[in-house]
Amino acid sequence: MLVTDPRVRAAYAEGAGIYRIVPAAVAIPRNTDDVVALVRHAADAHLALIPRGAGSGMPGGNVGSGVIVDLSSGFSGLAVDPESRIVRAGASVTWAAVNAAAKPYGLRLPPDPSSGAFATSGGMVATNAAGARTVRYGSVRRWVEALEIVDADGTVRLVERGAGSGERFTLTPDTRHLISDRFPKTSKNSSGYALDRFAASGDELDLLVGSEGTLGIVTQVHWRLDPIPPDIAGAALGFADLDAMVEAVPYLLSLQPSALELLDASLLQFVPDAPKVACLLLVEFERETGAAARGVVGDAVRGLKESVAHVETAVDRAGLERLWSVRRLASPALARLPAHQRSLQVIEDGCVPLDALGAYIAGLRTAAARHGIPIVMFGHAGDGHIHVNALPDTTADGWPGALHELFDEVTDLLGRLGGVPSGEHGVGRLRAGILARFYGTEVMDLFRAVKRAYDPLSLLNPGVIIPATDWSPVAALKVGVAAAVIPEDIATRLRDVERSAAWATPKLELTR
Repeated sequence: MLVTDPRVRAAYAEGAGIYRIVPAAVAIPRNTDDVVALVRHAADAHLALIPRGAGSGMPGGNVGSGVIVDLSSGFSGLAVDPESRIVRAGASVTWAAVNAAAKPYGLRLPPDPSSGAFATSGGMVATNAAGARTVRYGSVRRWVEALEIVDADGTVRLVERGAGSGERFTLTPDTRHLISDRFPKTSKNSSGYALDRFAASGDELDLLVGSEGTLGIVTQVHWRLDPIPPDIAGAALGFADLDAMVEAVPYLLSLQPSALELLDASLLQFVPDAPKVACLLLVEFERETGAAARGVVGDAVRGLKESVAHVETAVDRAGLERLWSVRRLASPALARLPAHQRSLQVIEDGCVPLDALGAYIAGLRTAAARHGIPIVMFGHAGDGHIHVNALPDTTADGWPGALHELFDEVTDLLGRLGGVPSGEHGVGRLRAGILARFYGTEVMDLFRAVKRAYDPLSLLNPGVIIPATDWSPVAALKVGVAAAVIPEDIATRLRDVERSAAWATPKLELTR
């Protein structure tokens, strides 16, 4: 059941984020019975289990020193019920596969993570994933109707929407008041257990979504689908400065876009033929008719004619695909950085209240300049949610220390602005040690109580959400002289996977 071959372990030492941690072993279950047997063996042997999908998660929740549980291939069942608009998908079924199966019925799963080609159903649930269309459709939480999970004692359960809070963890009037008082008021939040949503809904499902494999292992997801809108149009709007962009966002939101994305000049510089502007907003409108879609694009352009420095419009799906190509070209461009420079996702998922968006972006620029680390910024402007990649020179003296200082400064900035450290990617190992700075010790005590209620032996992804005692955000980096040593050919193949975003590649193929 457990594979301990050193080359296999090395192939699972990295994910899409910043860490390299060689696991003790790897397990590749093919069905729910295999997961049950594995969990019961882990309980008997006191083994830590790290559930993992494609490995595309950023904050280190998919790597660890225990046993990696690779759920990326065996759980491929997929069945669409067009009458109920429900699709039952195994944990390894990707967002792209769900939508391909739903499309013949005129249906789709609206949240659209940029990693959708390889993001698995289990992985999306684990982090409460989102994407460009979150501004209209929310994160995946609201689209989960049921989860099949294997509990920490090996019990298999189907947890359904509307079935109640379960018996493991309950809230008192005092804890409800504490949650209401302490949880930040951002439009998105994947930072810890969603006690605010659990308190509002009374659904156990809302505790499990976003729990990052720390409360149970997801083996199947029942997704709720939505009709595909008939027509779509959009625009690319460039601005000469940050203030003009920030002022445009509320107006565009008033037009009810389905997406409102930001590309900063720091990222645009890497994209050939990108507009030469300080900020670029990509806005998409879904409507019932072509006339309505074209009309709202006209409203957007006319309403901002005094502040925009660049305008391109698209009035159909093909045109919009071309318009958004600048967004798709950004990540591959970063993969072509010079050998001494790496793109590291250290401060990459902060979300702030919308009225703090400008202050957050300005603060990011100031902090990066102070610590001498170039950054690129992009993200979901309509949600106040910014992704940041740090681009340190890994040949410079002291660069890990500077990266740590940048992490600390940006964490403080997020706290002052009423933000959260993760809008959609989850806490992982990277952010576990800072949650108390956002929620306070009393909420962290509630988080620990949730963990004990579901996983009293702390077998499931220890060190994720609840920090390890030796937590450090920049320990175990995949880059630098302190990086764990793995076979050179596997290290090269892992780097190629990262450069080409080939996360769907079975990791065993890297060992051959």
